[in-house]
Parts: sequence; structure tokens; C-alpha cells
Amino acid sequence: QVQLVESGGGSVQPGGSLRLSCAVSRSIFRYYGKGWYRQAPGKERELVAIIYSGGSANYADSVKDRFTISADNAKNTVYLQMNSLKLEDTGVYYCWFNGNWGQGTQVTVSS
Repeated sequence: QVQLVESGGGSVQPGGSLRLSCAVSRSIFRYYGKGWYRQAPGKERELVAIIYSGGSANYADSVKDRFTISADNAKNTVYLQMNSLKLEDTGVYYCWFNGNWGQGTQVTVSS
């Protein structure tokens, strides 16, 4: 059973920053892609960013140049650095790894 434990959500004003972390309980962490999704109220869950085992990454157009996904294989942890946050970035953010989901962490951007 793979466990994903997220942390780092919270409330921030527009233009602010947050960093999300997701610790994965499996040593195969380094061999698979991992990503972050989010779900805004009344909307479907959408991909935010994904990082592949080789280190390359893809981002949703809405977060390019503002968010950065990274992974620390020694800590089995994937991060999402979110800068220049906008109101529309509000939602529950979920970590994803090898078909498994984290419990979600709330990110609220409000003035």
C-alpha cells in the first residue's frame, strides 16, 4: 500500500507563494513519474504539473512560469513551489504517484 502524505497548503493573498510537499512511502519513487492535480469548487480535477523519472516536467498552461515541480529522490518527496498565486489557483491540491492519490491539501488565495 502506497501512502502519500501532503503538507504545505494554506491561505495566501494574491501574488503570494506557497510550497506543497508530498512524501511517498515507496522506494520505487525515483522510477516513476509523479504529479500534482487540483480541484476547484464545482470543477473537475485537473493536472497542474508532472515530473518524470528523468527529471523533465510538464505544466498546465495556466501555471507555467509561476509553478515549479521538483522531486528529491533521497527523501521520496515531490514538491510544488507556487509563486505569483492568483485567485483562480484556489482549490484542493492532490499529489499523485503510480496510480495513488494523497489526501489533498487546501490552497486558498484571497484578498
